Amino acid sequence: MASSVPPDYSQWTALQAMIRAGFRAIFANPIAIVFSIIFPIVFVLIFSAFGTGGSSSYKIALLPGSDTSSVFYRSLRQHPQIQWVHFTDSAQLGKELLKGKLTGTLLIESAPTNTAATASVKVRFFSTTASGPKIEPFLYILDYTRLKQLAATVPDSPVSIEPPVIREVRKYLPIDFVLPGQLGFSILFSTLFGIAFTFYGLREQGVLKRFFATPVHRINILIGIGIGRISFQLLSVVVLLLFGHWVLDFTLQNGWLSVVQIISFTVVMLLLLMGVGLIFSSIAKTDATIPLLINLFALPQMLLSGTFFSVEVFPVWLQQVCEILPLKQFNDAIRKISFEGLGWLDCGKEFAILSIWVLLVYFILSRLLRWE
Repeated sequence: MASSVPPDYSQWTALQAMIRAGFRAIFANPIAIVFSIIFPIVFVLIFSAFGTGGSSSYKIALLPGSDTSSVFYRSLRQHPQIQWVHFTDSAQLGKELLKGKLTGTLLIESAPTNTAATASVKVRFFSTTASGPKIEPFLYILDYTRLKQLAATVPDSPVSIEPPVIREVRKYLPIDFVLPGQLGFSILFSTLFGIAFTFYGLREQGVLKRFFATPVHRINILIGIGIGRISFQLLSVVVLLLFGHWVLDFTLQNGWLSVVQIISFTVVMLLLLMGVGLIFSSIAKTDATIPLLINLFALPQMLLSGTFFSVEVFPVWLQQVCEILPLKQFNDAIRKISFEGLGWLDCGKEFAILSIWVLLVYFILSRLLRWE
């Protein structure tokens, strides 16, 4: 009698089955769709109506040839909302203006008056429409400083503020700040909660233990869960990008190329968050512990990563702390790609910091991952 030889077990077929099961589990839960797509759209509509999320500080560069000895300039130097920056490269200064990262430039010129002890001051302000929301408030500061000097200090030293010279470029709309932050906010919480609770439930219900009775490799279990979650989050990212672009005029400088670059950067962030979620599911003793761990990780990033407002409102030392947060790097990269039209090579710093986080997270995960 011929001996029966069992057929080889296909790991690829098993992986496909795990992926399909992951998708079914996600789309069978309407709450996942609400939190990943509907809520972010609502938040985008609300926060884009409030403004850019930018701070009340103004970055100003003083042009060469300006009179730094005038009373007017010394008064401006003391204004708490003005942040003075210096550029040795005029080309770099021009780039910052085009990106809207610089409120504008000032040229302060003095000329002798009939009184030998005083001089008239002429102030010229140059900017671009990319800094649109900050231009008018800054002009109010200039005029207020002029009036204060006229009334209280040196009435014989007139200050004239010339009409501002505003170069027409792509205007920096509120949605250009809000949407990248909401993308990060959406994938941060939905990925962490989705992965952590899914893996914890599979382990505690004994599903993973039953998988061990089959020839399925453990790595295929993780890949199956991860691909389902990552694909769903990428779908929500694409929906948010297209909704923002077509409905709210969100800037995508390079069209579909920008979308592809944003998606590729999102994949890196999702891999990081998937690892963090697996760590939390492994160290949690009960399911009630998982939200606490997630909030300890996610809430500081939500507040310190430029999600709802610019980190420029913080002191310098806190801004430096913000730079090590992965969500801050993700938000910065998306804004560079979308509004500034930059590519992967221009986001080297952001990618490097995210990569360090990925390596660190998966090193910790390799030590803590619990299957039973």
